[in-house]
Amino acid sequence: MMTRNHRWIVVALCASQFLLSPPARAQEKRFLDLVGPGAVGPVPSSASLQAPYITWGGDMATFYANGGLTTKPGTLFHKQGLNLKLVPGDDFVQQVRDYRAGKSPFLRGTFHMVGLASEVIGADPRTKGVVILQMTWSAGDHMVARAHVRTAADLKGKTIALQQGGPHVGMLDDILKTAQLTWNDIRVVWTKDLTGSADSPAELFRKRTEIDACFAITPDMVGLCGGLRNTGSGAEGTVKGARVLVSTAELSRSIADVYVCRKDFYDANKELVTKFVAAYLKGCEEVIDLKKQHEAKGSAAYKTLLQLTQDIYGKTTIPVLDDAHGLLSDCTFVGYPGNVAFFTQQGNLHGFEAFHKAALDLAVTRGYAKERMGLFPSGLDYQSPMFLSYLSRTSVERQERFRAEAVREEIEMLSSGGALDDRTIISFTINFEPNQTSFSAEQYGAEYKRVVEMADKFGNAVIAIRGHADPSKTLLDLVRAGLQKGALKRSGTQGNYSYSLNGQPLDLAATAALVKLIETGSFDGVPEVNPRETMQSALNLSRSRAEAVRDSLVDYAKGKGLMLDKSQMQPVGVGIREPFVAKPANLDQAKQNMRVEFRIVRVPAEATKASDFDF
Repeated sequence: MMTRNHRWIVVALCASQFLLSPPARAQEKRFLDLVGPGAVGPVPSSASLQAPYITWGGDMATFYANGGLTTKPGTLFHKQGLNLKLVPGDDFVQQVRDYRAGKSPFLRGTFHMVGLASEVIGADPRTKGVVILQMTWSAGDHMVARAHVRTAADLKGKTIALQQGGPHVGMLDDILKTAQLTWNDIRVVWTKDLTGSADSPAELFRKRTEIDACFAITPDMVGLCGGLRNTGSGAEGTVKGARVLVSTAELSRSIADVYVCRKDFYDANKELVTKFVAAYLKGCEEVIDLKKQHEAKGSAAYKTLLQLTQDIYGKTTIPVLDDAHGLLSDCTFVGYPGNVAFFTQQGNLHGFEAFHKAALDLAVTRGYAKERMGLFPSGLDYQSPMFLSYLSRTSVERQERFRAEAVREEIEMLSSGGALDDRTIISFTINFEPNQTSFSAEQYGAEYKRVVEMADKFGNAVIAIRGHADPSKTLLDLVRAGLQKGALKRSGTQGNYSYSLNGQPLDLAATAALVKLIETGSFDGVPEVNPRETMQSALNLSRSRAEAVRDSLVDYAKGKGLMLDKSQMQPVGVGIREPFVAKPANLDQAKQNMRVEFRIVRVPAEATKASDFDF
C-alpha cells in the first residue's frame, strides 16, 4: 500500500509563512522576522486548555486520548482531569505567535523546527521552552537522487531542492554530517512548498535536470522513483534513474517530534503537564495494540480511530481510511522507554542534549537565529506512580535490535551478488600495517567516533565492517604453481612479464577471474605451493581483522560512555576479492589494499527484531 500522507503536509500548509523566493544566498530568513512583533501574554485560566496538533501519525495518539478535538468523557485525558481543545498547528509560525501571546502554552513540531524558533521563544523568561515529550521518530521522509549520485559522499558539488524552513533542513544537515560535508559543499535550490505545487522539491526535480537530488514525502517519492527500493524507469511519471539515496526508514533518528511547554506554565502546572504526558504515552500503548489487532484480525476500535483521523484532517488529506493507517505507519512511537532514554540516559547520541546542540547549531549557522537561546529538558519524574503504576510498557532495558544471523546472511548475499553498492548509503575505510591484528582507539579514535555517530543516526541500517587483504602473496603463489604445473606460460622481461594460461592470455590484474580460476582448481596439485590455501588464509585474516575492529569499536564506545548496539555491527571478511590496486608493484600500493571498510547498508525489515518502541 502506498502511504500518501504524513506530517509534511504540515510544512506544505505552513509554507505560506516562508514567502521568500528561492534565494541565491546560502542562509534563510531570521525566524524572528517571520513571526513579527508581538507582546508576550499570559496563558488564560479557563475551563479548557488549547493544544496544537499537526498532520502526522503521532498526533493520532493525541486524538485517541482526547476522543476528538474536545475532550470526551471516559477518554484517557478526561480520566486524568484534563480538558483540552485541540487546534490545527500546521502553520508553525502562527503556532509560535499564539504561544507567545498565551493562547496556548504548548508548541507542537519537530525538534529542529523548534530549534529554528528558539531565539523567539527564548527571548522572554515566560516563554522559554521546556521540551516535555518526545512523541515519535519519522520513518517516511526521503532524499531522492539521480543515477549519478550513488552515495551520500557524491553530494559534494551537487544541487539539492529543499523546502524552505521545514524539517527536511535538519535531515539534510544530518546527511551532510554523515558524509563529512558542509552546506558550503552543496548548492540548495529553496522552494516555497513541500508538496502539491510547481514550487516544490519533487516538481523541480522532475522538471529541472540540473537538480541532482530533492527531498520528498512518501507519495512524492513514489511518484519520482516508484517506491523505496525501486528505480524510476521514466514511465508513469517517474524520473528515469531516480532512486532513494537516504530515507528515514534507515536514518531513523533524524526527525524527532516533540511537544514544548512555556516555562511559566510548566512551573505553575507541573502536575497537569505530567498528566498530559502520561495520558499521551498511555494512548500510544493502546493505539499500538489496536493497530496490531487491526493487522492481525481486524479491529472496530482501530477503524473508529481511522475515521476520527479522517474527520479531523478532512478527506482532501485523508481520502480513504487506509491513508490514515499509512499515516500512522510512517511514524515510530518511542513511548515511555523512549522518553526516559531521550531525557535522562547518559551517552545517548539521539537524546535531548545531542538534539539540543544540533538544533541550535543549525538555527544559528543557517541564519534563523542570531543568538543561541536554549531549551530546557523535561524535568518530569519518570519513576513516579503517575508513570510506573499507570503505564504497561515501562522497561527501559535496551535489547539487541538486529537478528545477527539474518544480518550476516544478508550482507554476505549482497557482497557475493554484487548488490552491496546499491544498498550502501555511505562508506569509508581505515588502513593498517602488514600483519597488524590490533586496532586501538588511540590509533583510530576519530574513525570510531564517526562510526558510532553513524550507527546511532541510522538506527535501522547495519554497519558492515568489511576486512580486505592484499592479493600479492596469492598472486605470487598462483604464478609459482602455474609455472610448475606447466599450465602457465610467461614471456617478456622482469617487470614487464605477460602470462597465458592454457594458451589463453591471463591478466593478473583481473582479480575476479583469478579468484574463480583458483576456486575451480586450476592451480591445484603443486606440493610446495597452494594458491587456494593462500587465498583462504587471506580471507580468514581479513575476517579476523574485521572482528578485531568490531570488538575495538565496542570497547571504544563503552569507554566513552556511548551507547552502541553490537548487533548492528556486522564484521565480514572479503579477502583479496576487492583490491584497490589489483597488481601491486610495491609495498605502498600493497598497503592500500590492507584496509577495513565501514559501510552503512540498508537491510530488509526481516533482519530486525520486532519492537513496539524505538528508543
